[in-house]
Amino acid sequence: MIDAARPPRLKFAAVAASTLLLSLLVSCSRPSSTGGYPDFADLVERVSPSVVNISTVAADPSEALGSSEGATPSPDSPQDAPDWLRRFLDRPQDPGQLPPESDDDYGAAPEDEQPGAPQPLGSGFVLWEDGYILTNYHVVQDAKEVIVRLLDRRQFSAQVVGSDERSDLALLKIDARGLPAIKAGTASRLRPGQWVLAIGSPFGFDYSVTAGIVSAKDRNLISEQYVPFLQSDVAINPGNSGGPLFNLDGEVVGVNSQIYSQSGGYQGVSFSIPIDVAVKVATQLKAKGRVTRGWLGVVVQEVDRNLAQTFGMERPVGALIASVTPGSPAERAGIKPGDVILSFNGEPLPISRALPPMVGNVDPGQVVPMELQRDGKKVSIKVEIGELSNQDRELGNDGDAVAPEPAPSSVQLGIGVVNLPDDLRRRLQIVGGGVLVDSVSAGPAARAGIRRGDVIQSIAGQEVSSPQRLAEIVSLLTPGVTVPILVNRGGSPSFLPLDVPAPDAAR
Repeated sequence: MIDAARPPRLKFAAVAASTLLLSLLVSCSRPSSTGGYPDFADLVERVSPSVVNISTVAADPSEALGSSEGATPSPDSPQDAPDWLRRFLDRPQDPGQLPPESDDDYGAAPEDEQPGAPQPLGSGFVLWEDGYILTNYHVVQDAKEVIVRLLDRRQFSAQVVGSDERSDLALLKIDARGLPAIKAGTASRLRPGQWVLAIGSPFGFDYSVTAGIVSAKDRNLISEQYVPFLQSDVAINPGNSGGPLFNLDGEVVGVNSQIYSQSGGYQGVSFSIPIDVAVKVATQLKAKGRVTRGWLGVVVQEVDRNLAQTFGMERPVGALIASVTPGSPAERAGIKPGDVILSFNGEPLPISRALPPMVGNVDPGQVVPMELQRDGKKVSIKVEIGELSNQDRELGNDGDAVAPEPAPSSVQLGIGVVNLPDDLRRRLQIVGGGVLVDSVSAGPAARAGIRRGDVIQSIAGQEVSSPQRLAEIVSLLTPGVTVPILVNRGGSPSFLPLDVPAPDAAR
């Protein structure tokens, strides 16, 4: 028997299924804080009052930051900086690209173009409600006057309480109370892939909002070795300097500082100073106007696969000690060139670049444990951390050293070496042995990367005190093995992996 009511039920079920599918498609395409893209509107409205715009008047208007005419090239300029690394030097080069001035677009364009007028350079945020503002060091560097503008259109002349070039941070003070201070988060809890957003003044457009994700953590850049940067794909450009990076809880997790770029503009890779580092620096600047950092007194290099084999390590890890500063905490603790630091203060050390920020974050005078790899064995030591001096050690570089006549060469390695001249030894601050490479021909040394003018300090852990001693050490090495050779090039020591040739082997 046929049920006449069945077809309508089937039709109704099909319509219901279609409606449900359409509803799911619509809901999936709509921004969502749980599924798709989050809605940042409420968050931006809540945190924007804590963000400020910063303008400066340079001590010499002809040398204003961001100006390409009449200015002495700085480390931030394309002339000196690596092509891939740009700080946000922040006044647009072409004022014609700026939007027109209007009462509704406060601070979007310079008030006038006369020399000595405040120029928009960057951003910042209220760190503490009693008038303390945090920004980048390079935003206020060499400024005669600093102007801070708030979202409510108030404008203040700011005092630079203190600045720290190593971390690229500066603390400002304005005469105001009850300001909407940010809530500091914890950068260490961030995970790659999490949403973050930036608020700042790119190209003078105040309170611009951009969003993206955390790309990576603990990035070490050659410009600031004491900062483990956050990397994100948040679009930030000139004018974003010193502005905050927020998480979805409205907490500041970073201070926008640098970009990776081959053009000077945003190319998808941005770097921010972790807020944990920034708050510690700001607290010290507020208390004493300067920052103290831990100091170990070593020069380290990366451990690659070949070097790991020469030191009897299963895999490349840690920081290889290339040199130890005389009288440093490292020397007093018994650390030697050729040691590999595996952990510092209880934290594993995966790569050498992670060591400087770890040491710098330790208070001077604190005793910390370290684990080393030495002669194929693990050694545990303790070291009392010193204080990093504000005076960077400078090595002379006033021309090539005049070498004496060549002494006997190490034929097996394919190099000629001479005794190290005393003036070159002093200039390179070499303590102990060392011979100067006078000539290089095809052979194991050339394949290892040794060049004419290098100074060989040790080979296979044995100090090289003379050309004769070098030849003696090489003659006693096992042919076919790879050994570390410590080379000083222009004051920078580093280990190279050297393949030991057979006796009297042809080059």
